[in-house]
Parts: sequence; structure tokens; C-alpha cells
Amino acid sequence: MNEKYAKAYTEVLEIINHFSLEEYSKIPEQKIKFFKENQDKNYIYKINPEIDLEKQYISKEAEAVLVKLFKDYFATEKQKNILENLLKQNQKKLEEFKRDKYNPNDIFKNNQSKNDKINNTLMPTIIEKEKWYTKILKFFKSILKK
Repeated sequence: MNEKYAKAYTEVLEIINHFSLEEYSKIPEQKIKFFKENQDKNYIYKINPEIDLEKQYISKEAEAVLVKLFKDYFATEKQKNILENLLKQNQKKLEEFKRDKYNPNDIFKNNQSKNDKINNTLMPTIIEKEKWYTKILKFFKSILKK
């Protein structure tokens, strides 16, 4: 089991333990059992019931599990539709971000410009030394021209 999700299940169990008995009973025992079996026993997570849950730390993974629980067991049909639309919009934004970042057409353009920068700035220029006999030959040619 992924360590992040094991910690998330610990957080979820702590949060749902503060639910009313009526709300708690809406969650199937199989789910709660799964969370208990897969939680991180060494991770200690406590929430303060006096403080609003939005202001307390909850991992992204735990938030995802809570959203899924809300959608499956607590939401009305209207809330489910709204949540479904929000999730679709977020997924679409994520795909657009990935497409922009990893666009196969732009990858080679970026590499080409990086290669140009490397060639122009970081690579030393090669200076060819004149051979000794070429120098002597030029010297004599210059003397003969005068």
C-alpha cells in the first residue's frame, strides 16, 4: 500500500470518527474496515473539533477520499452533478497543462534552442594554429611582394 494513502486513511478515519452516528452509519462497514486495515498505524493525526475543518491540515489524498465518500454516500443528485462537473473541469485543466508542457512538437523546438544556446555561449571556439611552415612561407611571400 502506498505510504501516502496509508496516512490519508488514518486522517479519514480520524475525521469520520467526529461524524454523528447517523452520518457515520451511511458509510459501509466494508469501507471503514478497509481504511482501518490499510491505515498507517504509526502516523498520529488529530483534528480539533472546535476549529473548522477547512482551516486544518488535510493531505490531498485524504481530501480525495473524503470527496469520494461524500459523492457516494452523502450528496444529493444535484450535488453529485456539480461535483462531477468540477472534477471534469479539473481533469481537463490538468490535461491541457500536460499537453502544453509535454507537447511533442515543441519538445524538439525547445531542445534546438537549448542546443543553440549551448553552442553559442558555453562551447569554446576552436582556434586553429598556423603551422610553422605556413608562417615561414607567408613571411617569404611578404618579403617578395615588397
